[in-house]
Amino acid sequence: MPTFTFPSVIMNGLEPGQLALLKAVLEQRLADLARHDGAEVLSGPRDLAVQEVETSPADKATVRLLNDLALEAAGHHMAQLRTLRQALARIEDGSYGECEECGNPIGFSRLQARPEARLCIACQTRAEKR
Repeated sequence: MPTFTFPSVIMNGLEPGQLALLKAVLEQRLADLARHDGAEVLSGPRDLAVQEVETSPADKATVRLLNDLALEAAGHHMAQLRTLRQALARIEDGSYGECEECGNPIGFSRLQARPEARLCIACQTRAEKR
């Protein structure tokens, strides 16, 4: 007796090959960011990019600005790591590719452009207008 199988769709309209591609991209981005983790991420005031020394007020302002920029970059780096880990966790729990706001599937083309996307285009557009 012939066996009929339906096309395999894992989650939220994504085919297994598409999901595997997106997962590989997320894992590669995470690995790239983690590789830079030690040298570029500052953990606190002791790890400031530029140490303050007794200098002119203008030099002190420059040092503070450089340190603020370094701390901001470190915060951005940590946020990117967290976002990528959350996307990989959504793949594992089966919610990847589903808009967190409306529940509709996020299109594959959007996920190709931003594999860490949590919102569909319509919800993202509304969020940006707020």
